Amino acid sequence: MTKQPVDEIAAFKALQAKLLPIWAEVHEQPREPHSCLIVPSLSFDQEELAKVSGVPFYEERLMFMLMRLRRPGARVMYVTSQPIEEEVVDYYLQMLVGVPPMHAKRRLTMLCVQDASPRALTEKILERPRVIDRIRHWIGDPNRAYMTCFTTSPLERSLAVRLGIPLNGADPDLLDLGSKSGSREAFRKAGIELPAGTENLRTIADAVAALDELERQKPGIRRAVVKLNAGFSGEGNALFQYPKPLPDGEAARRAAIRSALDGLKFTAADHSKAAFFEKFEEMGGIVEEFLEAEEVHSPSVQLRITPAGELRIISTHDQVLGGDTGQAYLGCRFPARLEYRAMITERAHFVGEVLRERGVIGRFAIDFLVYRNHGAEWQCAAIEINLRMGGTTFPYMALDFLTGGAIGGAGDYRSRSGIVKYYFATDALVSPAYRGLLPQDFLEIVIHHGLHWSPLTETGVLFHMIGALSQFGKLGVICIGNSAAEADALYQQTRNVLDMETDAARTGRGQLLPMFDDFPHLMD
Repeated sequence: MTKQPVDEIAAFKALQAKLLPIWAEVHEQPREPHSCLIVPSLSFDQEELAKVSGVPFYEERLMFMLMRLRRPGARVMYVTSQPIEEEVVDYYLQMLVGVPPMHAKRRLTMLCVQDASPRALTEKILERPRVIDRIRHWIGDPNRAYMTCFTTSPLERSLAVRLGIPLNGADPDLLDLGSKSGSREAFRKAGIELPAGTENLRTIADAVAALDELERQKPGIRRAVVKLNAGFSGEGNALFQYPKPLPDGEAARRAAIRSALDGLKFTAADHSKAAFFEKFEEMGGIVEEFLEAEEVHSPSVQLRITPAGELRIISTHDQVLGGDTGQAYLGCRFPARLEYRAMITERAHFVGEVLRERGVIGRFAIDFLVYRNHGAEWQCAAIEINLRMGGTTFPYMALDFLTGGAIGGAGDYRSRSGIVKYYFATDALVSPAYRGLLPQDFLEIVIHHGLHWSPLTETGVLFHMIGALSQFGKLGVICIGNSAAEADALYQQTRNVLDMETDAARTGRGQLLPMFDDFPHLMD
């Protein structure tokens, strides 16, 4: 990516100074006119991103943010690469509480750049001056507008400057804090536990030396993980198996380790050793121990630093990981287990303080591993910082918008009516049998079988990435219940209905992920 001009960086910082008064007014006076531009661009390394099935439709994951239209003064523009069916837009608008869908629709503008090429959406916008003019005209008064993005990068900074509105997210100059190497450095500064390992690596030789040093620190270690600094959803991870026994002498040891790299197991199915280390040299990476124990879980904590500098703990989740290496993100359950919830929340707060000191604003998440043997005390290790929205952001956002509740001191979420809420969410409800389902077909199935959100019971199923069904047979779901068991049952019901309607059980044309029998701890 080209270096940003100094005058653009200065202009961006001047714009960001305007964010606080805009943000404060929006939250204090929701009826006052204001404009929110939503750009759900996945501005990551596009080669790595392409390894995620159905990724062109991940731009739909922020559609739950249309619920901002419940504020009577809000105008929203949602920009996408490809068109989103009107029926899908209506599906989200009918969930609004207290605002007629038609009133909200008058304040919504869907803008499509009609470009399906595998590039970041923000890049596509920037190369279309007339689209920028159209957005600028829609914004009107730039002193009452702001931009929200899935992630931030120099591309989003350029767009903010071109439009003359602030960006409600982290300054791209701080993005290294969210890399694998930067995460480890932040964890050390926060004084919390992290896996043994080495960061800021660039070459195969660096990786070999780091793997050698790790084995010296941890004699008998069986496995380690080699990670790309900017990997996405675990797709940039590779699992390394130590050869045993390692020979004596540094040169012989490192030769054996280098040879064992031929056996790397990649999270992304189409990675090869050559391609992986080409990316490793380009973006850097880390080596760290693969923590193994009798019982292991992968929780995360979501935080937010407001434009006013207030650090908030938003939520906790237990992540569902899978794939060949067990490190690909598949879904999450809310909230994380009570037995280690306070432990990860406390450590996340320490990290949040480090990020706040550096000037970070916006939503982000911190991933952990918690583990124990034979029922002993839980131990914890911080894994990475996702300095952006992620797979756990929008399910919680949907719950919060729909129920109007709040997180309590123990990390439970109570709706406005006082009921504790639970959910299971995944982007990976997938089967080849679902391919060919148009949005209209799918929504008919949903209506016929009553798979919808009920404001009366404050339970039900929400769907996202509906556009990915026809081509990829892939769908996102959020199953909200008044107990963990109810959320589980709603997920199973959804799977059963889709199987029946597509005849997947008879044809045997695929399996759904994640399945609870693949992750038995989810049923505890």
